[in-house]
Amino acid sequence: MNTLFYVVCIVAIVFTADTIQKYLKAKQQDKASDPKLEETLAEIERLEERIRVLERIVTEDKVDLRRESDKLE
Repeated sequence: MNTLFYVVCIVAIVFTADTIQKYLKAKQQDKASDPKLEETLAEIERLEERIRVLERIVTEDKVDLRRESDKLE
């Protein structure tokens, strides 16, 4: 699979996460503070951060990607 496919997937995930987050925030305004909702929002924020990292990895040069993978090993 090529890089463009990954970029499109990541963008789709970001838009989906953003839409879910907006929906949950609007729902939260209607209700009192719900611990489960707050936990869900926190999870969405963590997922968005992971998406940002994936976007950075996909858009970096291959040399930088090799260095990052070498650091992980």
